[in-house]
Amino acid sequence: MSITPYEIDLDPNPANYQPLTPLAHLERAALIHPDHVAIIHGALRMSYRDFLTRSKQLANALSALGLTRGHTVSVMLSNTPAMLEAHHGVPMTGAVLHSINTRLDAEAIAFQLDHSDSKLLIVDREFSGVVAEALKLAKADPIVIDYDDANYPDDAPFPKGARIGTLDYDEWVQAAEPDFDRTLPQDEWDSLSLNYTSGTTGNPKGVVYHHRGAAMMGYANVIASGMGRHPVYLWSLPMFHCNGWCFPWTLGVVGGTHVCLRWVRAKAMYDAIADHGVTHLCGAPVVMATLLNVPEDERPEFTHTVSFNTAAAPPPEAVLAGMADAGFEVVHLYGLTETYGPAVVNEWKAEWSALERAARTTRKARQGVRYPALENLAVMDPETMQNVPADGETIGEVMFRGNIVMKGYLKNPAASKEAFRGGWFHSGDLGVMHPDGYLQIKDRSKDIIISGGENISSIEVEDALYKHPGILAAAVVARPDDKWGETPCAFVELRSGHALSEADVIEHCRGLLARFKCPRTVVFCDIPKTSTGKIQKFLLRDQARTLGA
Repeated sequence: MSITPYEIDLDPNPANYQPLTPLAHLERAALIHPDHVAIIHGALRMSYRDFLTRSKQLANALSALGLTRGHTVSVMLSNTPAMLEAHHGVPMTGAVLHSINTRLDAEAIAFQLDHSDSKLLIVDREFSGVVAEALKLAKADPIVIDYDDANYPDDAPFPKGARIGTLDYDEWVQAAEPDFDRTLPQDEWDSLSLNYTSGTTGNPKGVVYHHRGAAMMGYANVIASGMGRHPVYLWSLPMFHCNGWCFPWTLGVVGGTHVCLRWVRAKAMYDAIADHGVTHLCGAPVVMATLLNVPEDERPEFTHTVSFNTAAAPPPEAVLAGMADAGFEVVHLYGLTETYGPAVVNEWKAEWSALERAARTTRKARQGVRYPALENLAVMDPETMQNVPADGETIGEVMFRGNIVMKGYLKNPAASKEAFRGGWFHSGDLGVMHPDGYLQIKDRSKDIIISGGENISSIEVEDALYKHPGILAAAVVARPDDKWGETPCAFVELRSGHALSEADVIEHCRGLLARFKCPRTVVFCDIPKTSTGKIQKFLLRDQARTLGA
């Protein structure tokens, strides 16, 4: 290939090329909006000027202890100012931020500390008990810093644990110098953060993000969420989950306000919406259920519409309708830990607003089109790596390609190679592509129920269950069957004041589904969920297997 004039003496240089990094978002916000409130936490009001200063002080404190490029800094924190500071102060040093799921047991925490070779651990006193147990199990010996949340109420649902560290976070940070020349990424491919998958089978995998992807997610989240200048964002999504879908860095793009929330409780969320004018929040469908299960006379009045970004399973039509009635506009997203959180958005079209409610909610339940920062999204045959027909019926595996796909799995080249087979990231999710280019998830590959040779989507059956007014939560998995191979087994959690029998539930489904798709078994129970509200189907699959054929 011949060289063109556009390739001669036009090389990148520091004046025209700088590595992308999400740290620039906070720096810009502090420059332009220094006095605007960046963080609200109880009585605390922190300006953007002070947010940047605190992050720099954290970076100085870490550097004084020898933390530098390539080191892992772990945090076990709730949605507090310290967590937001960690998202900026840690990568300022070149170190990698490792956010630990606050619902994990000691053994799982110990595994992550060892696998990541953690050098320093900041721990909220709410979790000091389980972390102390983990440190006894771990080979890693990180420096431990206690975080004592000043806004921790006396009547907190979870008591503070003992101090287990050698330093107090606020005293340690406050004593550091307020100015810090951050370490520029040597390359925007430099590692930024580490997030572990749920690990439902075997040990979890460590997903590594880079600066470029998180920086681009900042712009993409603003577009996908419809954020204008100075949005007010309520932290109902755990920041340890995919780094809060990258929203800790996103809000700096538009000078937004972070409203911290330690525990997801309906009253606290409604109070924040009314008191602070919350415009945006994120969460799994269980958060929507929490909001909707409050009697109307106990909900404070607010006149503005609140944008609610939700991912995980497709929201049932009844939930979408209820959210609209309560003043929330639901934006349906889809993604994975490996895609920095949301990578697909249900881009709403104006003409759909004129449709009947049932037609509108059906379109709302689709996952949608690729995120602004994603280069390609496809539904493919994983064996041939060819696109399946975009007919809304042919099922294939959902695959991603672009700059918001992870670097790979830490210390697991075999898993990385398999995940990137054929030059695409394999999600493990099964879906269809509609003729208009909108993706719809049908199931995880391991959740499809094959009964008598017919594929049954557990999501389709769950959607039918949710249409019953007495059902609060539902999950469907395969139960072994001597005749059919597998049959649908429904786990159902009832709303307070409702009573249903197995026959009632099956009869309800027969009015909405083909008979072979209806549950053959119904188990009434409290459905196990992760800390981010996702139903733990692996536990339900185990339980269904114990029921026998």
